[in-house]
Order: sequence, then structure tokens, then C-alpha cells
Amino acid sequence: MMDKKRAKRSILGRIILLSVTLCLVDISVAGQKNNKDPYEGYNRIAFRFNDTLDTYVLKPVAQGYNTIMPYPLREGVSNFYRNIDTVPVILNDILQGNFYQATSDSWRLLINTTVGVLGIFDVASHIGLDPNTEEDLGLTFAQWGWKNSNYFVLPFFGPSTVRDTLAKPIEYQFMTIYPWVTSMEDVWLLYGGGVINQRAQLLKLEAVMKQAAIDKYVFQRNAYLQHRAYLIQRNHELDDPYLLDDEEDFHAYDDFDADEPAPTNNGKKATTITPATKTKASFTETPKHGTIAAENKESQKS
Repeated sequence: MMDKKRAKRSILGRIILLSVTLCLVDISVAGQKNNKDPYEGYNRIAFRFNDTLDTYVLKPVAQGYNTIMPYPLREGVSNFYRNIDTVPVILNDILQGNFYQATSDSWRLLINTTVGVLGIFDVASHIGLDPNTEEDLGLTFAQWGWKNSNYFVLPFFGPSTVRDTLAKPIEYQFMTIYPWVTSMEDVWLLYGGGVINQRAQLLKLEAVMKQAAIDKYVFQRNAYLQHRAYLIQRNHELDDPYLLDDEEDFHAYDDFDADEPAPTNNGKKATTITPATKTKASFTETPKHGTIAAENKESQKS
């Protein structure tokens, strides 16, 4: 028994040491100008692997899923996954000190899990509790000070950074519901269903990338980094990054010109958002489970 405890402590210690080492190296390299992609050689190999996997496996499966499943059922599945992803969102709200949003997201989770039958029906949105799916441990690390991080492509998972890569397994293990599922078969079924649901939602957005990208890798990298930079800046600059002072300010985030800086409630200049940023997670990072009406709106504008 003691040997097992020692082994676990040893593994945990090595993970912490490795994480600290990678963090220091990443911050050092990220601080150098004109070096946003120092791992480009590896990243392009991982990108080609993911692109091939998507072309021959994920995309055909997603197309079949959309063909077989009627829209109301697909919407229910999206709502279900968006609901379970609210759990890590709430925890990250708390870690970032955004207690107002944590309260709002907690009410959303409670209402949709009960009245909405495990989140299949998005009842909370109809009473003014809008979904909040863009919050994760990588953004929490950025809020704590690790803002600059090098681009890093993960096989199977797609675009990331060193910071976000280190955050993913921690968030999965300690913030999501998956470790609490007793059967590994159920874990794979639950997680695999989420992946198919995500990919099916992105089918309508492929025209955006085809029209905008000469080099798919560069387009994906720039879009991911710009969008993450926007989310980091949003969390840093705004007193409340989700609930603005009035309705007009709220809608300004959807309607501002692509060449103008995003508005803030303090009159501060925020990060300039480009058209690539406004496509958000469509061809950048694997998004949280949920609907992508906002992304579809942007693809229509393109």
C-alpha cells in the first residue's frame, strides 16, 4: 500500500517538475519576437496527420450522422454535451474569480439538468441564462499570468499551445465528468459521441476555410492564436467578460466591424479582431460541445 502511494507521489512529482520546466521554456521562447511558431516542423506533420484523419474518418462519419439524424435530435444532442461541458466552465469561472458568471452558469446547469432533462432541452436560455462555453483551464492559466505561449498542434486534438496542452489533461481529470463514469466503454461512447457531434456542426463552415486559406496550416494557426488572444484579453480587460452594462453593448460584440477594436465597458482598447478571429473555433480549436449558431452567422457573412 505504501509502495503504491510512493509511486503515485513520484509520478505526480515528475509531472509537476515537467510542467514547470515546460512552462519556463515556453515563456522564454514565447518572449522572443517573430517566433510564434518555433515548433513549425513538428506542427505541420501533426497537422497533416489530423487533416488526413479528418478527411477519411471524421468527416464521412459526421456527414452520415447529419444524414441519419433529424435536426431536432441533433440539437438535443448538442444541448446535452454543452450542458455537461458547463461543469468545467463553472470551475474555471471560480478559479478566475468571476463569481457572478459562476453563479449564472451554475443556475444554467441546474435548470437544464433537471427541467431540461439532462440538458437535452435548453430551458435556461429561454429565461435569460445564455450559454457560456468558451472558458477553460488554459484561459485560467493565462488569467493567472501565463499569457504568451507557443503554438503546438496535438495529434487527434488539433490546434493548441504549450499552455493549453498542459491544461487539457488536468481539466479532464479534475474538472470534467468523464473520470466519474465507471465503465471505460461508456467513457469512450460518451466522448466519441461528443467528437462526432462537434465535427458534424463544423461541416457548414468548411466553405470559410476554402475561401480564406491559401495555406490551411497558416490559416488555422493564425485563427487559433488570434481567437485565444481575444479571449485572454477579454477576460483581462473587462470587469465582467460576459454580462455587459446594457443590451446595446452586448450586441456590439457581434456587430462590430472586423477592422475595429472590440468595445469594452471601460473604454479601453481591446485586441483587434480580424475576420480569421471571428470564425472562432470553426477551423482553429476543437470547440466545446454545443451549437455554433454564431459561427454559422459569420460563415454566411463571408
